Amino acid sequence: MGRNASLLSTQTELAPKRRIKVLVAKLGLDGHDRGAKVVARALKDAGMEVVYTGIRQTPEQVVNAAIQEDVDAIGISILSGAHMALIPRVMQMLKEKGIDDILVTVGGTIPTDDIVKLKSIGVAEVFIPGTPLSEIIEFIKNNVKRKQ
Repeated sequence: MGRNASLLSTQTELAPKRRIKVLVAKLGLDGHDRGAKVVARALKDAGMEVVYTGIRQTPEQVVNAAIQEDVDAIGISILSGAHMALIPRVMQMLKEKGIDDILVTVGGTIPTDDIVKLKSIGVAEVFIPGTPLSEIIEFIKNNVKRKQ
């Protein structure tokens, strides 16, 4: 091993590990964001970097923010019942932009049949009301594709 290879190896070992970065978004006309803020706080307390977009986001705004912020995961909160109209659009836009390394999770009041449909289009997990915060944190930690 040459001097440069040794130096590179040492620098890699000393480089700080990048924190998981999560975009938390409220999609659609839903104005209730207490749950999203609670999840955002829990993720932050677990050591993740969190970007909260606020309420009434469009699929385009969510995808563009995710790209701009270079996030590892998107957590979409939706309670309005429009999840089958809006979330497929988010997944389609990510696919059109060639993005396959962002973990997408959804939280909200989602019927069981729709959970199956959302997972079939690439949503990694759907968290229904009452899901322990620790479960959400562990799922993201265990399933995010880490960026360097």
